[in-house]
Amino acid sequence: MKVQLQRQAVRLRVDEEELAQLLAGESVENLTRFGGDRGWGMVLSLHAGQQAVLLEGSEYCRLMLPREAVQSLALRLPCRDGLGFGIALDDDISLQLQFDVDVRDSLRQRGPHRRAPST
Repeated sequence: MKVQLQRQAVRLRVDEEELAQLLAGESVENLTRFGGDRGWGMVLSLHAGQQAVLLEGSEYCRLMLPREAVQSLALRLPCRDGLGFGIALDDDISLQLQFDVDVRDSLRQRGPHRRAPST
């Protein structure tokens, strides 16, 4: 999983293997160590709700995405359009979350998306 942080925006990009893990009910994580036992990471999983959820921890930040939305995205792959969510935080601050599946990996794994023939 690739994680990009900038101000109040987080972009997560997974490959096809990580997407399969998520859809199978597993979590995907990215941990950066800063030396010793210190580090920071992000854990991504799916849940049955309709909104993205942020659960904070000291070493890990856990994001939970709506399973139905991710399943719907998986049916459209390969595509460049991902999922966008806004998560309300304390003090009238929000976090913008973008979730994408690596389109190049999808093309390698699935082949090009073909339209149904016209009749």
